[in-house]
Amino acid sequence: MASAAHAVTLKAATDPSFVPFEMLDQESGEMVGFDIDILNAIGERAGFDIDLKTMDFNGIIPAVQTGSVDVAIAGITITEAREKIVDFTDPYYDSGLQILTSANNGDIEDIEGLEGKKIGTKIGSTSYDYLTANLGDSTITPYPGSADMYMALMSGSVDAVFYDAPNVGYFAKTKGNGRVKTVGPLYEGQQYGIAFTEGSEWTEAANEALAEMKSDGSYAEIYQKWFGAMPGDSQ
Repeated sequence: MASAAHAVTLKAATDPSFVPFEMLDQESGEMVGFDIDILNAIGERAGFDIDLKTMDFNGIIPAVQTGSVDVAIAGITITEAREKIVDFTDPYYDSGLQILTSANNGDIEDIEGLEGKKIGTKIGSTSYDYLTANLGDSTITPYPGSADMYMALMSGSVDAVFYDAPNVGYFAKTKGNGRVKTVGPLYEGQQYGIAFTEGSEWTEAANEALAEMKSDGSYAEIYQKWFGAMPGDSQ
C-alpha cells in the first residue's frame, strides 16, 4: 500500500441524489455520504486522491467507459452488461429493489400489486429495467432524480415508487416519515461495486484496501455511521 503522501489524483464521478450514499452537504457545499466515506478510505489505503465531480446517474457508466473519469461510486449495481465495459471492484454493499407506497395505501403489498398501477422509478436504473421486463401493463414513469419520484408519490401522481432499497428506506425514515411506507420483500438481490476504467491499475489496489477495511472494522464503522447496525443473516 502507498503512503499517505499521494502523488496520484483520480478523476471520480458520483450522482448527487442517491441518499444516503452520496448527497450535498448544504452547509459545507461538499459531497458527503456512505459512498464518499468508502471511496476516500479506499483511496487513503490504496494511494490515490479523489477529484470528485457530480453527474446524472445515466451518464456515469459512459463516463467511466470512455475514460473521461477514472473511477465512479454511486450505488452502482454490478451487472453483466456493465461488467463488459468497466472494471468493478469486489462488492462493497448488498442491496435489492423495494416498493414504496403512501402510508395509507392498502392495495399494494408486493410486485403483483403493481399491475395496472402508476409507478415511479429512476432513469437508467436497474429498477426501471426490472419493471419494464416484469410489468408490461403498468404505467412506468422514469424520473431524472430520486427526489422527483418521491415528490410524485407524495403528490399522488404515481401510486408507488420502485427503487433501490436503502434509498427508499432512508426516505421513508426521514422526509417521508409517516407519509410513506416500504412494502413487500427485496427484489433482485444486488451488489454495489466501484467502477474503474477497463484495465485500470487501481482495481486490485482498491480490492485489497476494501478487504483490509472489512477485516479491521473500519468498514463497519462507516456502515454504522450511515445505516445503523450491520445486518445479520438476511430475513
